[in-house]
Amino acid sequence: MTPSSTPAPAAPGASQPASHPSGPVRRLTARGRHEAHRVSSPLELLFDLCFVVAVSQAGAQLVHAVSAGHAGTGVLNYAMVFFAIWWAWMNFSWFASAYDNDDVLYRVVTLVQIAGVLVLAAGVSRAFEQHDYMTVWLGYVIMRLAMATQWLRAARTAEGAERRAALRYAGGVLLCQVGWAGLVVLPQPARPWVFLVMAIAEMCVPLFAERDYETSWHPHHIAERYGLFTIIVLGETIASATVAVKSAVDEHSALGELLPIAAGGLLIVFSAWWIYFVVPIHGHLRSSGRAFLWGYGHYLIFSSAAAIGAGLEVAVEEAVGSAHISTAAASAAVTLPTALYLLTVWALHARHFKVGIAQQLVLPVTALLVLCCTFLGGWSVLAAGLVCAAAVATGVTLTARMVRRERTASAGTPAG
Repeated sequence: MTPSSTPAPAAPGASQPASHPSGPVRRLTARGRHEAHRVSSPLELLFDLCFVVAVSQAGAQLVHAVSAGHAGTGVLNYAMVFFAIWWAWMNFSWFASAYDNDDVLYRVVTLVQIAGVLVLAAGVSRAFEQHDYMTVWLGYVIMRLAMATQWLRAARTAEGAERRAALRYAGGVLLCQVGWAGLVVLPQPARPWVFLVMAIAEMCVPLFAERDYETSWHPHHIAERYGLFTIIVLGETIASATVAVKSAVDEHSALGELLPIAAGGLLIVFSAWWIYFVVPIHGHLRSSGRAFLWGYGHYLIFSSAAAIGAGLEVAVEEAVGSAHISTAAASAAVTLPTALYLLTVWALHARHFKVGIAQQLVLPVTALLVLCCTFLGGWSVLAAGLVCAAAVATGVTLTARMVRRERTASAGTPAG
C-alpha cells in the first residue's frame, strides 16, 4: 500500500477464490493481486453494517453538540471518534483484501473485531458528553488485538520480506494501542494532542511495515469495499434525516418548514452518490502510491458524508425551534460538510477522469456555490440540494458532448 515498496507476487494457488474451504482451519496466505471475480464477502458486508452503529452514534452526538451551540467541541470530538471508527475499518479492509481465506478461525477473529466495534459504539456518548474515553479505548483494544492476531497468523505462514511486513504490522498495531491509552490516563487538555500524535503514528505504520514488501491487496476489491462503505454512510445520513423529520412532524406539525429541508437533503445525498460512483476508480488504484493517498483521503469523504446527516438533523431542529443556534449556523451544519465532501471527492476520486477545464471545474465551483447557500435562511438546504443536482446534470451534459465529439472525430477519420 506504500509508494516505495514493490508489488507482492501472487501466492501459489492465490488465483482461486478463498471461499472454497478445504478444512476448518487453513494456512493464511496472500491472495493474488489479479484474482478474477474478486468481490466483497458476506462477512465483510456484516462487518460494514456493524460499523453503521458506531457511525450513527458519532453522528447523533455531533447533532446534540451543534444544536446546543457547542460546535467547536462537538466537531473536535467527532473528528477523534470518527478517526477511530474509520481507521479500524480500514485496517480490516486492506488486510482482508490481501489475506482473507474465509476459514473458521478467520471468521471467529473477525467476529471478535465486530464485538469491539459495538463496545466502541457504546462508549461514544460518554466520550462526547463526559470526555470519558475508557469504553471507546476498550472497544479499540478488542479490535486491535484481533487485528494483531490476524497479522501474526499471516506472519506464521509467510517468509522473507512478507513475514517481516506482517510482523511490523502486528508490532505497530500493538505499540500504537499502548499510545492510545493516553486518552484515558492523561488530563483532558492533553487529549487532543494525544489524538494528533497517535493518528499520525497509526498512519505511519503501513509506511513502515510495507517499505520492503507490498501486501497483495486487490484494486477492484478495495474500490468496491470503499464504495460499499460510502453507500452505508450515505444511507445512515438518509435514515437520520428521515427520523428527524418524522419526529419534528409528529411533535410540532411543521411540515411546511421541513419539506424544503427534506427535499434538499435528498438531492444532496443522491448527488453525493452519483458523483462518487460515476467513475471506475479501481483502474486508478493500479499504482500503490495513488492507492495510499486515495485510501487515507477517504477519512474526509466518509466523515463529511456522515456529517451531512447530522447537519440535516440540526437544520430540522432549528426549523422547529429546538436548537439553540442561528439559522445561518444550522444551514452551515449542512453546507460545510457538503462542500468538503464535494472537494475531497473531486481531489481524490473524480478529477483523474475529467477531461478539459470545464469538467474539472464542475465540482470545485459547486462546492463554492453550496457554501454561498448558507446565507439563504430557511431555503439554504433546498438551494444546496438544487446546486448539487445541477452539478450532476452539468457533468452528464459535458460528458455526453465529449462522447459525441469523439464519435464524430472517429467517424471522420479515414480508415488506415
